[in-house]
Amino acid sequence: MKRIAIGGLHTECSSYSPLEQTLNDFTRLSGLALIDAVPFDFASEGIEAIPLFQDRAVPGGPVATATFAKQRTDFMDALRAAGPLDGVLLLMHGAMFVPGLDDPEGAFITEVRDIVGPEALISASFDLHGQVTQKIVDALDMFAAYRTAPHIDVPQTHERAAKMLARALHTPLERPMVCWTPIPILAPGEMTSTFVAPCDALYAALPNHDASPQIWDSNLMIGYVWADSPRATASAVVTTTDTEAGQAVSDRIAQSYHTVRDELVFDMPTASLSDALSQLGDSPAILADSGDNPTAGGVGDRADVLSAFAQGGKSSALFAGIADPAAYDALLNGASSVDIGGSLGGGGPRLTITPDTCRFANDCAILDWGGLVVVLTKRRRPFHNLTDFYALDLNLDSFQTLVVKSGYLSPDLRDLPRQQMMALTEGAVCQDLSQLANEHRPAGTWPFTA
Repeated sequence: MKRIAIGGLHTECSSYSPLEQTLNDFTRLSGLALIDAVPFDFASEGIEAIPLFQDRAVPGGPVATATFAKQRTDFMDALRAAGPLDGVLLLMHGAMFVPGLDDPEGAFITEVRDIVGPEALISASFDLHGQVTQKIVDALDMFAAYRTAPHIDVPQTHERAAKMLARALHTPLERPMVCWTPIPILAPGEMTSTFVAPCDALYAALPNHDASPQIWDSNLMIGYVWADSPRATASAVVTTTDTEAGQAVSDRIAQSYHTVRDELVFDMPTASLSDALSQLGDSPAILADSGDNPTAGGVGDRADVLSAFAQGGKSSALFAGIADPAAYDALLNGASSVDIGGSLGGGGPRLTITPDTCRFANDCAILDWGGLVVVLTKRRRPFHNLTDFYALDLNLDSFQTLVVKSGYLSPDLRDLPRQQMMALTEGAVCQDLSQLANEHRPAGTWPFTA
């Protein structure tokens, strides 16, 4: 029986965020839960899967140097203890930013390779917003990335990476390799959604490349725009058994993306915050506070939109949510009013709120403030799924406007029969790329260098 280990690191880091990620921000998945995250029957393929751990966090700011060092040490110690191994399945993201380290995933995966040796096979799954480097490519045998954004194919991507690993373990004379082509483009996910053109067609075409017996898996990596890093780039990545054929496919995918770069547009109507508020009619609406979106690396603590609603006299709106652990604790301890906004360092206005009512559920304080209902959260978190609102006993039909800290909307929210608008707000994941400091990205990267 072949023996493999499973594990990895998964987060996305804005270098513009003031809030470092530490060990407390990560949830460690291990044991059977980690095995279950990969919908593949290893035992039926004669493979013993040994779960190490996957550390996963809501996207945020840079990962503290000591935190990454601890995660790396823990993982490598567990990997050594699990050996000898025939293979490793890595469940990664690819957009980690660690101060002073240009390529944290490259360093991590290279150390995995050094431990398991050159004969072992390594397959990895990545988020399509991850960064790829030559160091990563050199250390891997197989690579699979999400093909949807918003991401609705995470289990399927894990399965693709696992299937390739099993295939390679059972066909040792047909060892795969990874080819890649950097693409000097960095666009936000909100301009590269696979729900709309042009990226819908680009991603729909990827499985066609896999029909060739020499091509095992084809990928288009959008990259991560909010990290000012030397490795920040889009790329095409192909798993192949033939270098020439694989590189040719990789180059074609890269060219197809480069060709449509001027067609990249936001996937929903957008406006400045003031214009967005003026454009909201009397019908039900969803307003996305894009610059402070925690699922892209925003802090999630800004109160800009709430302040604008309050000043404009608007009511019947739900704000889900604003991260403010201090305000949450104060309310839990009986405070009648709290100051919120920018409490974690994200900036923006500070508001004093004296709620008419306050109740608690699922580590959230739900405040009614003159008809504006505000969800204050104990921890940074998104509200993307309808179950997030059900858990707080919130009926979205009771509110004319739903304000969420988001960029493109999740499938649950996108499908609601509401006017949809993205406000180009300030924050650590500001969509106005011209405002971003650009000191370390590769020269000539569009649109930073036209």
